[in-house]
Amino acid sequence: MSLDHRKSSMLQLSRMVLAASLGVALNLYTVGGAVAAQEVTGAGSTFIYPVLFKWATDYDHKTGIKVNYQSVGSGAGLAQIKDGAVDFGATDMPLKSSDLQTLGLQQFPSVIGGVVPVINIPSIKPGTLRFSGPVLAAIYLGNIKKWNDPALSALNPGLKLPDSNITVVYRSDDSGTTFNWASYLSKVSAEWQNKVGSGTSLKWPVGIGSKGSEGVASYVKKMPNSIGYVEYAYIKQQNLNYGILRNAAGNYITPSTDSFQAAAATADWKDTKDFDLSLLDAPGDKAYPITAATFILLYKHPKDADRQKTVQDFFQWTLQSGEEQARSLDFAPLPADLKRIIERSWEGAPTAP
Repeated sequence: MSLDHRKSSMLQLSRMVLAASLGVALNLYTVGGAVAAQEVTGAGSTFIYPVLFKWATDYDHKTGIKVNYQSVGSGAGLAQIKDGAVDFGATDMPLKSSDLQTLGLQQFPSVIGGVVPVINIPSIKPGTLRFSGPVLAAIYLGNIKKWNDPALSALNPGLKLPDSNITVVYRSDDSGTTFNWASYLSKVSAEWQNKVGSGTSLKWPVGIGSKGSEGVASYVKKMPNSIGYVEYAYIKQQNLNYGILRNAAGNYITPSTDSFQAAAATADWKDTKDFDLSLLDAPGDKAYPITAATFILLYKHPKDADRQKTVQDFFQWTLQSGEEQARSLDFAPLPADLKRIIERSWEGAPTAP
């Protein structure tokens, strides 16, 4: 090999080493003097997925930091953060203070939405079929079997309901959406409370199970005369039919950002330890009855403080800059006073990029 050729090879090798070094450097992002991971992972709630996906996409464009989120259900997300497999979890069922202490976790709410009865009745226009809590419970107990049952007809005078059997669809996986749906039914129906109760996974009296909010929405969409329950964003995204629900004040409420915020406005977050608070069946003329928050789970004592700071920076950015994305998907942003409480709970809130 000639001397010139060896010099050329050495120069190419030097360039490759420099490029590799730069690649490592570019795979880190410095925030406030700390080195943050370029990519973090989370798992859990399907309820929050539409807005979390939008937030993550916009944040990646802004910072180059990727937030990869697995929409696997609240139960699976909790299991993954317990195992240390992800940087954060997301659950629609707030954990008790004792459980957080045992697991070494902390939680905070990130967004507010609503669980909505999704239906497939071709002859009924979206947002016109009325439900009450007790009637929904009777349907899911199997006591009401047809759409033209007298109990449903009484709530919908002048609306021609089909003489068709109701196909009940529920979540087959461990689900925070199920927890909020069943907890609401337990509040409004003693029979439901005694026979079924609440939880993320239930022994359902009737119906067909489908995995994830995506699965329930898809099944109802293709199955005439069916009913399920999903977060409202799935209904809007897939242009699905849905019913409206009578609230504690006796008013029939359409799911919307405004009706979710009306329920959230009744909550006393300031005096609630570890944000363990329910928005279900909230008082107020305009409050949507099955309003719920998704809670982010973080480690109290993370093994990698830099990765935890990256996660906190991301969620602080969502608090400060994520309202427009939330509203566009009919989620309700958190109240300003709640945002301040969350930031204080982080023991020195990180600076968003």
